[in-house]
Amino acid sequence: MRLFVDNLTVIDCSVLSSQHGLSGESWICDFVLTGGLDSQSMVMDFGRVKKQIKAAVDEWVDHKLLVPTRAKGLNQFELHNGIVTLTFTDESGQDIRHVSPESALCLIDAEAISAESVQSYLEQHLKALMPPTVESVAVELRHEAVGGPVYHYSHGLKKHDGHCQRIAHGHRSKIEIWQDDWLDASLMQQWASRWPHIYIGTQDDVVASFEHEGRLYWRFAYAAAEGAFLLELAQDRCEIIDTDSTVECIAEYILQQLQMEGAIGRLRVKAYEGVQKGAIVESVTRRL
Repeated sequence: MRLFVDNLTVIDCSVLSSQHGLSGESWICDFVLTGGLDSQSMVMDFGRVKKQIKAAVDEWVDHKLLVPTRAKGLNQFELHNGIVTLTFTDESGQDIRHVSPESALCLIDAEAISAESVQSYLEQHLKALMPPTVESVAVELRHEAVGGPVYHYSHGLKKHDGHCQRIAHGHRSKIEIWQDDWLDASLMQQWASRWPHIYIGTQDDVVASFEHEGRLYWRFAYAAAEGAFLLELAQDRCEIIDTDSTVECIAEYILQQLQMEGAIGRLRVKAYEGVQKGAIVESVTRRL
């Protein structure tokens, strides 16, 4: 007998990618449990599935930086007194340095982070939590079907009292932009192309700018409730904004940039933070 739960949760995270460097991801999680029936004539009670499995997935991978431990680009990984320091080099030669509490990372025994490698990780760990009647756990991670432009962004919110304070977590997000009630596909694609795999950093969190092997880098650092965080990224992989990088501020930033770049008429920006959530801002620009 198989028991399924679709759309149980959404994983919002960032991954270290040889191709893209630091990349935000959002995966919708579906689960199938296979096993015999218990004394209640159930494979497992739905209430228990929704609470126990969702809590475990959120704890292990949500709002974390996913690290492929067998990746060729992982040059350094040191754990000392609960603090992890790692360095990673992507295919373009960008060096990424990340320092954080151990709790901000998820280590995946793989050469690359993918839906398949994270699925395997979750299946192995979830099986240990299941009652004897459950023979196997199958996990499917999938992207939201958008039908339009998407971008991948990472960020950190030092003021947040939850896991968003982690300096490198992220999202795969769509964007919708209207001009005078018309959905403007060209502007949407413009922003998706501008931010394919971006780190949106707050100006106040920039503590240094430096050059390394002919490339300019930003160093971000802050102390939050969970601990001290540091991140170094190439400047061409970052967009620096004057505010916090909440989705509300991101939506406002996009609107302001559109106005500065000459967009006219009534503008409406609907910025998403992962799946089915986000912020909306509207304004009217003066016609020429």
